[in-house]
Amino acid sequence: MILTVTATHETTIRTHAERTYPEECCGLLLGEITPTGKTVVEVWETENAWSPETAGELSAPDTLTKERRYVIHPKDLLRAQKQGRDRQLTIIGIYHSHPDYPAIPSECDREYAWSEYSYIIVAVEQGQATQLTNWSLDETHHFQPETLVIATAES
Repeated sequence: MILTVTATHETTIRTHAERTYPEECCGLLLGEITPTGKTVVEVWETENAWSPETAGELSAPDTLTKERRYVIHPKDLLRAQKQGRDRQLTIIGIYHSHPDYPAIPSECDREYAWSEYSYIIVAVEQGQATQLTNWSLDETHHFQPETLVIATAES
């Protein structure tokens, strides 16, 4: 599968990642799925809702903070689903940042990932967004690189 975003979407994701550094940013990718691939129509910035309570609910060490984990609040997912459905769009993916860490999925990313989504990860080194990668799960629930196309012309 191929995921296509515009240069504006890419800039939005990179800017969000830099603005929230040293914490992880997160957001939703709304768009369309066709036989040839997924096309992002909107990038929705969301708040990183990770908290000590979240760590407890997920049996994660309470020493983990927003600098190493993210979670999207269910109310943001529901709002995106409802507003997207009204415009024939669906959530096709999630993006998040890795502050001072490569743009490769962590075990936690894999554990909580959903198979139908694309996952864009942007590395942020010392506050500057660098590498941007895209991933999807295979049939064994392991991440594999997914082709990311940055469209130069807005349509």
